[in-house]
Amino acid sequence: MAGNVPLQPNTAPASQKKTAVSEPVWVRTILINISLVFLGLFLVLPLITIFIQAFDQGMKVYLAAITDPEAMSAIKLTLLVIVIAVPLNAIFGVAAAWAVSKFQFRGKNLLITIIDLPFAVSPVIAGLVFVLLFSTHGLFGEWLYAHDIKIIFAVPGIVLATIFVTLPFVARELIPLMQAQGTSEEEASLTLGANGWKTFWYVTIPNIKWGLLYGIILCNARAIGEFGAVSVVSGHIRGLTNTMPLHIEILYGEYQFAAAFAVATLMSILAIITLIIKSVLEWKTKNNSAIK
Repeated sequence: MAGNVPLQPNTAPASQKKTAVSEPVWVRTILINISLVFLGLFLVLPLITIFIQAFDQGMKVYLAAITDPEAMSAIKLTLLVIVIAVPLNAIFGVAAAWAVSKFQFRGKNLLITIIDLPFAVSPVIAGLVFVLLFSTHGLFGEWLYAHDIKIIFAVPGIVLATIFVTLPFVARELIPLMQAQGTSEEEASLTLGANGWKTFWYVTIPNIKWGLLYGIILCNARAIGEFGAVSVVSGHIRGLTNTMPLHIEILYGEYQFAAAFAVATLMSILAIITLIIKSVLEWKTKNNSAIK
């Protein structure tokens, strides 16, 4: 029609185009500085303080604290719990994510709710539930006592409590990833003659490996630092049922500050290693996504 003016394409240089997140330089500077100050005060400074306090009385006291029999027992128990809880949660996480993302079934929403339950329940309450179930006067207490099976105030109870609080991490990392990937590659593999096991190992696992490792790292970090649930079910038996966080609490309560901070440095080192691995995995994941 006459008089209509054709729309002209936007030919403005990319440097002149405004984006939804463009802000003045002074705003960005303030936000960045606030973030750095916050991280410095609440993350870096406490971490530095831990190491300063740990070595405050010299290397001899530090080495004596971390090689003390009770400290070594706490370290070994923490590692034992990790070795048991993390692989079990990894297996459950893969199975749950596979079921949720690949199949439609009755009770699917209930399964997702149960997976999220540890995020909503206080770890102390979770520990109390295990006590009510497995202690001497608990629901299964008489049967366990009759068969000389110890769960509460023993290693099995600590493992169960740790498994509960770390349950969602692997599954919650994998569910959105596997939902986004869909089922087309698995279906193609089955169509070409591969059985379910080969499809799982050669198609599914390579596609989710970085997400799986990321979930395992988060699960491992949570297991190392768990305090509330483990505190309830452990009984605080020195040299037997104290994990590293519980051992630190006892030392601090007895005013053995140097020893408490010495053991805390070991947990801090584990946390730093976990953070580095997490950052590497995030970088790998972003690179793989960019390539695809």
